[in-house]
Amino acid sequence: MPMFQPSRRDGVIVAGFDGSGDGQILDLDTAVKDGVLGGVGGGGIIAAGVNEKVDLKTMVEELDLPEIPSVFICPISLEPMQDPVTLCTGQTYERSNILKWFSMGHYTCPTTMQELWDDSVTPNRTLYHLIYTWFSQKYSLMKKRSEDVQGRVSEILETLKKVKGQARIQALKELKQVVAVHATARKTVVDEGGVAIISSLLGPFTSHAVGSEAIGILVNLDLDSESNTNLMQPTKISLMVDMLNEGSVETKINCTRLMEKLMEEKEFRSESISSHRLLVGLMRLVKDKKHSNGIMPGLSFLRSICLHKQVRGLIVSIGAVSQLVDLLPALEPDCLELALFILDTLSSVPEGKVALKDCPNTIPNMVRLLMRVSESCTQFALSILWSVCKLAPEECSSVAVEAGLAAKLLLVIQSGCNPVLKQRSAELLKLCSLNYSDTIFISKCKLTRTIQ
Repeated sequence: MPMFQPSRRDGVIVAGFDGSGDGQILDLDTAVKDGVLGGVGGGGIIAAGVNEKVDLKTMVEELDLPEIPSVFICPISLEPMQDPVTLCTGQTYERSNILKWFSMGHYTCPTTMQELWDDSVTPNRTLYHLIYTWFSQKYSLMKKRSEDVQGRVSEILETLKKVKGQARIQALKELKQVVAVHATARKTVVDEGGVAIISSLLGPFTSHAVGSEAIGILVNLDLDSESNTNLMQPTKISLMVDMLNEGSVETKINCTRLMEKLMEEKEFRSESISSHRLLVGLMRLVKDKKHSNGIMPGLSFLRSICLHKQVRGLIVSIGAVSQLVDLLPALEPDCLELALFILDTLSSVPEGKVALKDCPNTIPNMVRLLMRVSESCTQFALSILWSVCKLAPEECSSVAVEAGLAAKLLLVIQSGCNPVLKQRSAELLKLCSLNYSDTIFISKCKLTRTIQ
């Protein structure tokens, strides 16, 4: 078979094999007109001079486009080429990538695996021009959109200073939509004092229509310490709690996310979350089977609340323990770990231990989770089982063994998991064995009842 000899002429691209054995020759106009580059709109291109002050590397990094014409992609790195060079086989690569290939002792074309009769590389200026032109157009459009977004955000912020009623709600709705999509919009709101404007709308007399839109904006912004402190005012927290109980699912999730962000502030006080109404609303969100998208943010917020020791007793008092235990079988792994963490944390207070012991599903659900999902889940489940069995050894140990705990503990001990877990399993196994004769307990350790 004869070697492929590409044509070389100024102003053309030799794109290599096109499947028929011939080199595909592209000039600038034909490539765009015939759609080879795909996606240069309007039937024309913008001259490269439009963005002469912006280098190609900057444009490639800032644009981060999901779809790029395949002819622009280096076959080695699968990244857009910024310094394309062509080999004697007609294949084009990014200069740094092909030189690295050569430095590794390869003297073949990476794509065709042909031996090279000439190891020189030729800059593909026409392809570079095409790449630069294509990215220049996309970059120009991005910059124009950014400027348009920035201008519109400024206008909305000015509007919010003047309008009330339905006009204010509409302005907030538009701003929320823009902020959710454009990073430029988020930055503009922060830079132009928009956070203070929006935060000022939250208070004891704020309607839920205004409050839900305002919180939907704030939750998407990078707030500084001063802004967070402002939002921690009791009247603003009270409004968020009201909307957590009475708003739409989206509003409930946004309130949850925003309050959790506020908890990261050093000045945050646990009194702000020591609210029966807040915790009840949060549990409603977590238990809402019709809107499962609220489970993860709800559990995440509850986990953060549990870290404050003063609030744990209040969480137990609203019946959260039994509710969470009953939810466990239906949870996804990420949510399951959060729920088990919360239950394990609540078991550190006396009322939490009692609530876990009194819940009929605690032991069966915990035994079922051992060695099932992850090592973290096993760790939390073991810790919870230890708490309840230690609290009432005779009552709980018997229930646990009948549920198949002994065999599961042997599995943990024989596994390659954390030595701490093995030690805790051995201690729990010893505790469970105290109520049985050796013969009976050995029979309880058989895997036949727990292998499912």
